[in-house]
Amino acid sequence: MTRSPMSRMYKLLPVVLVTTTLFMGLTERYPIATAGTCVARSSCGQQPIKFIPGQRITVEVVNLTQRVVQLQKIAGTNAVIIRPGQVLSFGRGGKTEPNFSVVVWDAIGVPLKVNILKPEARTLRIEVRSGGRPPGDRSIYLKDDGRVAVF
Repeated sequence: MTRSPMSRMYKLLPVVLVTTTLFMGLTERYPIATAGTCVARSSCGQQPIKFIPGQRITVEVVNLTQRVVQLQKIAGTNAVIIRPGQVLSFGRGGKTEPNFSVVVWDAIGVPLKVNILKPEARTLRIEVRSGGRPPGDRSIYLKDDGRVAVF
């Protein structure tokens, strides 16, 4: 008994449909990565901000909101008020203070968005803005390895 080409095709059709469905589902969940080139400082992604561990740096906190923001350095200090447009600067680091944390908040609980910048080799600029998803950005941590994290 010989099978017609159509009967073989009908047997393969479910296998092809299942394989295609699985492949499409995987590529939708896990997008295919493509390699490319970039030109430094123009089309490349933003590099994480990092300092030399143990290096003494200047920290600038800038209140770019329309409200009063409070800041507290975690190492046993009281909260400091930063008025709209005000820049607060202080030194951190060195061999006795390799890392530090600061916490920022709005007195009535409005979510804040924090942008961190490195305008100079030894300067960490923390820009506090209104917005972000609740509860917002609340703390900035300079890790022991020199990287800066926002939580």
